[in-house]
Amino acid sequence: MDDGDNALERSDSTIANRDDPIPVFRIPSQEEGLDAPSSSDPEQKARKRDKFKGNMDKIKDTIGTQYSGPVRQGLGDRMVASMLSYAIPSDALEDDDDDATSTKKKDRRSRKYVDRPTFSLPMMTTNFRRFNARIGIVFVLENRLIHLFTWKQPTATLAFLAVWSLLSLNPHLLPVAPLVGLIFYIMIPSFMARHPVSRNDPRLEPSYTGPAIAPASRVKPAPDLSKDFMHNMRDLQNSMEDFSRLHDAANEYITPYTNFSDEKISSTVFFFLFTISCTAFIGSQLIPWRYIAFLAGWTATLMGHPNIRPVLLSTRNLSQLRTSLDDLSALLKSWIDADIILDEPPERRQVEIFELQKHHLYSDTWESWLFSPSPYDPLSPLRIAGARAKGTQFFEDVQPPTGWAWKDKKWMLDLGSREWVEQRMITGVEIETEGERWVYDLPVDVVESIAATPTKGKKGKEKFVPKSGWEEGNGLVERGDWRRRRWVRVVERKVAERAGSKPG
Repeated sequence: MDDGDNALERSDSTIANRDDPIPVFRIPSQEEGLDAPSSSDPEQKARKRDKFKGNMDKIKDTIGTQYSGPVRQGLGDRMVASMLSYAIPSDALEDDDDDATSTKKKDRRSRKYVDRPTFSLPMMTTNFRRFNARIGIVFVLENRLIHLFTWKQPTATLAFLAVWSLLSLNPHLLPVAPLVGLIFYIMIPSFMARHPVSRNDPRLEPSYTGPAIAPASRVKPAPDLSKDFMHNMRDLQNSMEDFSRLHDAANEYITPYTNFSDEKISSTVFFFLFTISCTAFIGSQLIPWRYIAFLAGWTATLMGHPNIRPVLLSTRNLSQLRTSLDDLSALLKSWIDADIILDEPPERRQVEIFELQKHHLYSDTWESWLFSPSPYDPLSPLRIAGARAKGTQFFEDVQPPTGWAWKDKKWMLDLGSREWVEQRMITGVEIETEGERWVYDLPVDVVESIAATPTKGKKGKEKFVPKSGWEEGNGLVERGDWRRRRWVRVVERKVAERAGSKPG
């Protein structure tokens, strides 16, 4: 029950990687070999090298943190570091997992291919600068997709629709698409860069024969603090804002229907999703997916046309759409209230506690000792290990489990002492079937004889296994030092009040 309650408490927490850090893969260049240098003891050499490198990295990080001048960081690094220093609190720079990970055995062999560095502000600054200098290709692709679906060049959009139609109606051609893209967008432009055509002299006809006359093209990172570098910073800033808005919108419009803040609505969504999943699993082969993909692609592309988009986004159409959605939501809400019934009472369980008493030899009396969650029987792990029983001294100190509340007003004595003893397969005890239902320890010699009964093993060797057995109480045999009886009480699960607005 504790694990479930902890899971409920973690359900509203943020999503973050609390496991090992994301690995940084080491991709060797063509000048570097994958094989380690030959030596008499390569593993020992690698360990020494890694240790020396780790110490040098610590020294560099310390110098970079204390001295942010031109010796350690350039102007771009200092600018990014100053921005990050405002966004990151000082206590966040401390590694919370140092104690936990220091005891783990590190695999030195894997550090040749992958590393998991902890957070470091100088490293974060350097990686952010390098990332920003190289992310421009992603923004160029995003911008071209925007131009494609907003009909900036109608011929390009129509060409895309032709290719989409071909792939939708002939899905076996789908593996050809990346190959064609590799040829037309990487190989041919690279060849054209090696064999440029003179465009200034009209007397020369284009010719691609003969040796290459220009160096091979390479995608170069944007120089620090250049216009392209600042353009990447601008686009990265806007992309982060877009992601944040999409995340917040999904959390506002989708999460309330799926997080069971309103259990009726979430149960209805779950029912429909389960029904659709079963239907798709059984009859998906009967659905004309080719034509659906064909129509979906054409519809989505035509919605971005400059003559159609203003009509769809007009105030009149948006108000009608909002009114229709409100009517549909009200109809669905009324159907849910009428047909979805979730009036189950809170879950109830029965908890137990064992009252332990110890025998005083000289006064021949029993003294109340503890109220323990375990019966502390003669062959229990605690008794065998010589540990003391754990529990509370008074009945009033016994608390319900976390997330539960008492339903009954007081504890009830369990009169079925034989049942719970047999259910737990407890041995070496004497049971009272009448009266106060105490379960007494048998004498020590009897318990030892029960615990050490030799039997033959599979290979003919003798081994000792516990022998089940108990005595029905008659008050005539000698008893041990402990006795216990079982008390029970009903608890009821508390209703958790979850934060979050209900979907309208």
